Amino acid sequence: MIADYSDALIVQEVSPRDGLQIEPTWVETLDKIALIDQLSLAGFSRIEAGSFVSPKAIPALRDGEQVFQGITRKPGVIYVALIPNLKGAQRAIESRADELNLVMSASQTHNLANMRMRCEASLAAFADITRFAADYPVRLNGSIATTFGCPFEGKIDEDRVVQIVEAYQALGIQGISLADTTGMANPRQVERLVKRVLERVSASDLTLHFHNTRGLGLCNVLAAYEAGARRFDAALGGLGGCPFAPGASGNICTEDLVNLCEEVGISTGINLPHLLEMSRRLPALLGHELPGQVAKAGRNCDLHPPPAYIATL
Repeated sequence: MIADYSDALIVQEVSPRDGLQIEPTWVETLDKIALIDQLSLAGFSRIEAGSFVSPKAIPALRDGEQVFQGITRKPGVIYVALIPNLKGAQRAIESRADELNLVMSASQTHNLANMRMRCEASLAAFADITRFAADYPVRLNGSIATTFGCPFEGKIDEDRVVQIVEAYQALGIQGISLADTTGMANPRQVERLVKRVLERVSASDLTLHFHNTRGLGLCNVLAAYEAGARRFDAALGGLGGCPFAPGASGNICTEDLVNLCEEVGISTGINLPHLLEMSRRLPALLGHELPGQVAKAGRNCDLHPPPAYIATL
């Protein structure tokens, strides 16, 4: 059976937050603002613009307030902030974030490493956040880290993931993200779990977050799309990785994802040439090369002139 690719795929760009959080080189606040403003012009409807965490935990993103206050907000674009606790929620709302992204791991061990608390304590803290946020015009999204596998515990029971989805919904959290934090997912696993979650969550409220640690990131996107998912996180240049997950490499690369969609006929509304220009400027900003492939190889339509000697044959 030929897959139906008629539905648009929504890309949530996460490079300003998830992409920059582990960069060893400090990126100036004005450069972060310029990055987000350029992304706003590229056709994204959702951008994870920063986080409001302790500067001791993630020093690379210690300027969250200045970033959110300095960006030029484009009408129709949702600017998302990651928050770890009630204080972070307060800071994000004061900085006019449109959506708050809360994160808990499906793995107890990873949650202790990442959040310094057990999962039960995370859910209790989220209850405080949802009560506080109810007085403001802000949307909540609940991410489930290590959905498809944990570097400490290994395989994650799918029933455990579904239970967390239901716990989030019981708290009034509208959006759900399934995160493959260390790139352990495979397409069959993705298809199976996405179908289960979509029995409880609408496609418009579900996001998939894949890493390309083992080279399966884009394969997993297609598997999730064919199972009914329509929204995906990605990072310009393939930036990112979890600082609390050993061996985690970058997120799936935005321009590679958009290129894949264009090649198979899935609409994204994203300006790929604009993205490629941005990606090719990132090494100068960050001081190192990036894993994205299309920025190096070019699109299939970027043809080369034939060798001059052919004219003599």
